Amino acid sequence: MNDNHKLSEVNTVRAIRDIKKYWSYMLYSAKSRLKAEVANSYLNWIWWILEPFCFMIIYTIIFGYIFDSGEQYFPVYIFIGNTMWSFFSKTISASVTIIRNNETIIAKVYLPKFILLIVEMMVNGFKMLVSFGLTAVMMVIFQIPISVNIFWSIPVMAVFGLVTFGLGTLLMHGGVYIDDLAHVITIFLNMMMYFTGIFFSIETRVPEPFCSMLGIGNPVAFLLTSTRKAVMYASTPDLVILAVWLLIALLLSALGVRVIYKNENTYVKIM
Repeated sequence: MNDNHKLSEVNTVRAIRDIKKYWSYMLYSAKSRLKAEVANSYLNWIWWILEPFCFMIIYTIIFGYIFDSGEQYFPVYIFIGNTMWSFFSKTISASVTIIRNNETIIAKVYLPKFILLIVEMMVNGFKMLVSFGLTAVMMVIFQIPISVNIFWSIPVMAVFGLVTFGLGTLLMHGGVYIDDLAHVITIFLNMMMYFTGIFFSIETRVPEPFCSMLGIGNPVAFLLTSTRKAVMYASTPDLVILAVWLLIALLLSALGVRVIYKNENTYVKIM
């Protein structure tokens, strides 16, 4: 037990050192990815706003009016949920095949494999920030009152990023060994989307005990709801549950990094 604890500390220090070492590469790679995505597009980066905005309109019509969701400031409610879910689902989906898709780079140059996941998170995170910029504009349009509780969204989003990273590192490792994992994750994400509260409030629409099970046991649902509370409803998130998910996220991240460091030299041989 003590040896495992020491090994975890060594891996953590090594991971921090590697992130500092490859920081310039990560920035360059993320910028290149973002430029490549809009290189042949007439609307350029506007697509990063237009796509979630169009989905917001569609979801608002379907769930806000046809199914009468009744949530206050529903367009903004949907937009925040869809923006956060898009970051999570795209990152998790990419993590499963990210090592195989970068086989050429991995075979020629040593690179800590989780760096590839961080680059993916930086790309999707930048798009999320652009969308949140539009969220601020929408809050002004809908005259949503802003309080000091909005700053709680910062630690909530930090935990959100750690949860995504922790799960992503484990899935990118599993994706090397299990070819069908990508299909399984696609099905799981499609199912999980409807249990995350993107289109409705879990707290008011789901009866107990399923409300607590989904609202607390699903980290994306809890963090998404906490962000909405802080940004839209001037409320403080449940700090105890937030602390629990922070601890779980740190453990998942530490475990994922440890697994990758231990097995990364065998990835090329297996592929």
